[in-house]
Amino acid sequence: MKATDYTKLTDSDLLGKITEEKAALAKMKFNHTVAGTENPMNLRMKRREIARMKTTLSQRKNNGK
Repeated sequence: MKATDYTKLTDSDLLGKITEEKAALAKMKFNHTVAGTENPMNLRMKRREIARMKTTLSQRKNNGK
């Protein structure tokens, strides 16, 4: 998803998606450590996706003040 897609989600949906993606990232990291990953760039992309969601959430909080 792009950052503009995250602005369409509600805060609760965004928080839920962040927790899901964090769990998926943890699983990916474990699998990469144990057996190696076919494409290690997927780890970087997942981290950046989580960062985009967190940025959108913090922007909402700062603009709401």
